[in-house]
Amino acid sequence: MTVTLRTTGLGVRYRRTWALRDCSLALPAGRIAALVGPNGAGKTTLLHAIAGLITPDAGSIGITGQVAFMAQDKPLYDTFTVAEMLAFGRRLNPVWDDAYATARLAALGIPPDRKTAKLSGGQQAQVALALALAPRPDLLVLDEPLANLDPLARHNVMRSLMAEVADHPTTVLLSSHVVADLRDTCDWLIVLNGGRVQVSGDLDDLLAEHLVLTGPAGLADGLAARTRVVEASRTGRQARLLVRGAPVPDPRWNARPAELEELVMAYLGSPDAAALPALSEVDA
Repeated sequence: MTVTLRTTGLGVRYRRTWALRDCSLALPAGRIAALVGPNGAGKTTLLHAIAGLITPDAGSIGITGQVAFMAQDKPLYDTFTVAEMLAFGRRLNPVWDDAYATARLAALGIPPDRKTAKLSGGQQAQVALALALAPRPDLLVLDEPLANLDPLARHNVMRSLMAEVADHPTTVLLSSHVVADLRDTCDWLIVLNGGRVQVSGDLDDLLAEHLVLTGPAGLADGLAARTRVVEASRTGRQARLLVRGAPVPDPRWNARPAELEELVMAYLGSPDAAALPALSEVDA
């Protein structure tokens, strides 16, 4: 399996505080990976390190091919027209598919003579995405590309992104707080908490490996001793546990696969999540 991105023991420190600590992950080529985590988990720091905008204090980053980065604020020059932004990108990048960028924005109905400040939020996101894709990167890194967009604009941006990845072999790593938009778009999940990677793996495999169990509260402690419990709660005589592992043979427990939002929230909400080892890693 070809790996486009690998970080090993990555650490970034701001004065005395470690934003990332022993952060390791591997992302296979051709995947659309969602990076999720609470505020302050280190998502933007990780993306900036991958994009080469900051220098790590520890560990290493390996990238196969070229990387392009799109920041959360979608930096566009307000006084530039769309055509001028494309010309600017063409001058800055040694590799640039101008015909693609022009045709893509024309297909979206974005006027080339319109100043970027006059575009809607969704149109600005599409222009920024065209600027990131025109250099034909092997790895596209997106920091909150859906931030401040309405549901229709989010849908359109993600749909166009999926179409581009299908037509051209590009690996995508994007951070997002909108978990509901990730299930039908991303096929790889990375959960970052406390500056460390807690989960990294194929999305369908992760959902199958994590089970939601409901059963007698009196049996919960015994079950926790035999399997890895990510989250547990009790209501009266019934317990609910989200676990990683095989189905429990005890018929008194009801088991079902975890939903994406349940899985993400369990790791983000667990006070011990930062101490748990990463769930999955790609072999070299």
